[in-house]
Amino acid sequence: MLDWQDGQPVSRRFGDVYFSRAGGLDEARHVFLAGNRLPERFAALPAGATFVIGETGFGTGLNFLVAWHLFASTAPPGARLHFVSTELYPLGVEDLDRALRLFPALDMHRGGLLGQYGTPSSGWHRCAFDGGRVHLTLLVGDARETLPAMRGEVDAWFLDGFSPARNPQLWEGGLLQTLGARSRAGATAATYSCAGHVRRGLAAAGFRVWKAPGYGTKREMLCAQRDGEARCAQPDRRAAVIGGGLAGSCVAASLAQRGWQVTLVERNADIAAEASGNPQGVLYARLSAHATPLSRLVLAGYQHTLRVLRARLPCDGLAWSDNPVLQLAFDEDEAARQAAVLSTPLPAALLSAVSAAEASEAAGLPVDRAGVMFPSGGWVHPPALCRAMLSHPSVEVRASRRVELQGGTGEWEVRDGAGLVVRAPVAIVAAGGDSAGFPQTAALPLRVNRGQLTLLQQTAQSARLRAVLCGEGYVAPARAGWHCAGATFARDASAEVRQLDHAENLSMLRRLSPALFTALSAPSAEDPALAGRAGLRCVSPDYLPVVGPVGEHARGLFVSTAHGSRGLITAPLSGEVLAAWLEAEPAPLPEAMMQALHPQRFV
Repeated sequence: MLDWQDGQPVSRRFGDVYFSRAGGLDEARHVFLAGNRLPERFAALPAGATFVIGETGFGTGLNFLVAWHLFASTAPPGARLHFVSTELYPLGVEDLDRALRLFPALDMHRGGLLGQYGTPSSGWHRCAFDGGRVHLTLLVGDARETLPAMRGEVDAWFLDGFSPARNPQLWEGGLLQTLGARSRAGATAATYSCAGHVRRGLAAAGFRVWKAPGYGTKREMLCAQRDGEARCAQPDRRAAVIGGGLAGSCVAASLAQRGWQVTLVERNADIAAEASGNPQGVLYARLSAHATPLSRLVLAGYQHTLRVLRARLPCDGLAWSDNPVLQLAFDEDEAARQAAVLSTPLPAALLSAVSAAEASEAAGLPVDRAGVMFPSGGWVHPPALCRAMLSHPSVEVRASRRVELQGGTGEWEVRDGAGLVVRAPVAIVAAGGDSAGFPQTAALPLRVNRGQLTLLQQTAQSARLRAVLCGEGYVAPARAGWHCAGATFARDASAEVRQLDHAENLSMLRRLSPALFTALSAPSAEDPALAGRAGLRCVSPDYLPVVGPVGEHARGLFVSTAHGSRGLITAPLSGEVLAAWLEAEPAPLPEAMMQALHPQRFV
């Protein structure tokens, strides 16, 4: 709902401009940077501190870019910026780009934002820039619902909704009370508005409020501050991570970005040697029309993983390929589920309905069912993602270590038969089904399920496949000359490759895509040369991952486990969840979701 008047963006919904016609860049610097005294506050930050800005109204992203630009030029190298912004009606990426091109001084930062912005759906979105020195958490939804659900405290507020006369919801007293409750001691706020009810609302929320000279044609603006002195917590940033699969690699990366020294311990000779070692993993986001915790987590995690992949891996057909993902309606129940999902307000750029003919066009081979398509999903080589996440110089990997965990009274000790491997104040167990194998985590109700893939050699005909096909199972375009088809599901703990599971996968493939099955020369499970790989997936009773602090009596002990078959979607976001716990920074998920993942939910 955007118009352009004399080259300037105007909201058709609210009949208001996104920034001053007299100069949006100078207005942002005057009102929000100077109004919150950010130049001097950024320069005075201790080396390891994190400064948090909260904003009501992301709009074109101009204020974020202006704050990022100032932070990059004035803050000490070890400091970090976390920007949290709300937006009920996010702009499309094309409009965002057009608006920000009005400010050439921000071109370098504009490119970074556009590279991760995508088309945000309703929910919370976490982006990282400058190697993790700057984070953006975009809360897409009504600020009156998203901000009360936010875990974390803010140092400075940008109150930048449309005019209070045109968009009163963003200036309500109840929302201003929430801002006060989410503020640190000494937090500030600034806004272009001098409306009396805004001034009174800030005062009622615990701020001292005063008028300051405005920008352009506005004679005055408001500044505010809460009493007290801001304190910058400086945790001892050393962590031991147990487990070198996706879960461990992702939490190590999230902590290393924040200045932590991480020692990752893996029992195998190399990382990603078990369930995370499959040659291909599919970004399969099975959504529900109901906002269940699992469906909300899958949607948030899917979009987060795509941002991580774009930032960290080459889309080269070996590490990652962003082929479309087609979820085919293999029976009436699945068709009904898909229809219900399509009735929810999801962006068309994220998910769309396709007929059988449209699915065939996208796949490159005949498909005889309709379904839904994720245009940018594809598949990942999980070991490549693990290696990319562990490539930070602050991460040390110690392999071939079968360890036990001791301590908990200030520091944790990770030991093997030869003695001490690492000592740190924080220990994170991310060892799949073995996560419950330590006395401190033995109460976690985890189990493992077996899954087997079948590997099929590419043929000239099968090379035409351009999309991941999903139904009762999946098959992906070839990587390095091999297609992956699968995966089976069985409640046992054997990792041997079985002919019976090959037969199950081939039967699934025949139903999913008769054309591809024929293109692969109708493979047989009885062929002794048929290759495959089996792994064990760890799951919880409610099928949600288990992520967070273990308990009151094990201070400094955390887990990230039970990602099941969704590790590619949930593990990267879970690394950010643990970083939020440890850094006391704004979380990437609403508080209710943080509690839904919490290990103590089983107590």
